[in-house]
Amino acid sequence: MTDSSSFLPVDVAVIGGGPAGLMAAEVMGRAGLNVHLFDAMPSVGRKFLLAGKGGMNLTHAEALPAFVGRYGAQAGHLRPLLETFGPQAVRDWATGLGISTFVGSSQRVFPSDMKAAPLLRAWLHRLRHPESGGTPVGFHMRHRWTGWDGTALVFDTPQGPLRVQSRATVLALGGASWARLGSDGAWVPRLQAEGVDVAPLQPSNCGFDVAGGWSPFFLEHFAGQPFKSVAVRFTDSLGNGFQRKGEFVATATGVEGSLIYAVSGLLRDQIAREGRATFELDLLPDRTAEQVLAQVAHPRGSRSLSSHLKSRLGLEGIKMAIVNEMLSKDAMHEPARLAAALKALPITLAAARPIDEAISSAGGVRWEGLDDGLMVRSRPGLFCAGEMLDWEAPTGGYLLTACLASGVAAGEGVRRWLAT
Repeated sequence: MTDSSSFLPVDVAVIGGGPAGLMAAEVMGRAGLNVHLFDAMPSVGRKFLLAGKGGMNLTHAEALPAFVGRYGAQAGHLRPLLETFGPQAVRDWATGLGISTFVGSSQRVFPSDMKAAPLLRAWLHRLRHPESGGTPVGFHMRHRWTGWDGTALVFDTPQGPLRVQSRATVLALGGASWARLGSDGAWVPRLQAEGVDVAPLQPSNCGFDVAGGWSPFFLEHFAGQPFKSVAVRFTDSLGNGFQRKGEFVATATGVEGSLIYAVSGLLRDQIAREGRATFELDLLPDRTAEQVLAQVAHPRGSRSLSSHLKSRLGLEGIKMAIVNEMLSKDAMHEPARLAAALKALPITLAAARPIDEAISSAGGVRWEGLDDGLMVRSRPGLFCAGEMLDWEAPTGGYLLTACLASGVAAGEGVRRWLAT
């Protein structure tokens, strides 16, 4: 037996202090449960704060059917969660914390001050000092969960090992992106050892390496520069298609950025099946193929080809450089081949960037092993929430909304289970 200083009995242990864990804790604390939240980091919400550095994108204002569709193959599993706590509920929740929101031109929803820190501060204050008779949530930082000792949860802490006996446990440990912020995927073998079926974690909303790498000239002069006002088209070997206008960035090894992130799941899976994936880059999406061909074929007199393309089509900088990078000299001087390439330049990718560089991850605890309250069927009393579930979504508020919704579902699942 351990002494009382290394043993803590609680109603519910929440492991993970990201949005899903905090939301589960709030739901259960509001229900009067004795909730203690444990996190390996010195403070909670670290990835949440990082995501808010460029403007805290809370959710998206599109209609719910379209919103749910953004979750792809897992949309059916997430639909009931998002119908319970969807985009409008996220805005109402923020308003309840004293944070007003607005809808941007892209239909993304932001706090009025665009910042994550004030929202997180208000949230933590409410968790520690709940209104309307709720129970305060206890916080335990620098507590790293290492597994189970029988039925007890075991943590490494600055004060030494701690055993926690809980009536129910919510795991909200994140995926495996940004390990330095706490999401390191170390939970996978622990759950697998308990018989929990986990889909392999993979990078999502990630960059890619181009096959063969960039030439030294392109790398020196254009790595880090953006492709603006372009479009990407891609159809995988299963017939799944993608086409969208936007922008992305050339990196030292390949490509990344919002337009690439949007198609990253299809590209990643195609590489897994075929060893590579090739998308078409439309450098002039606002012009038809016929218009481009007419301008390319227009007599250029004594002008160089680059001067001609700049004058007739506004093609310069990184756009001109990628054409030179990908086309042979012969193709550059054949108007039909050049014009076709400007509308559909093939870019072949060899690998996704490592998962720790990704914005988010795919894979996780499979839905088939969970009940409607997100309880693990093979281990009653154990619930899972957030990015450690098997789903992925594009950026734009979809990731955060689903994490919050799953936290609500797990919190309600615990409440119902303990009431039986």
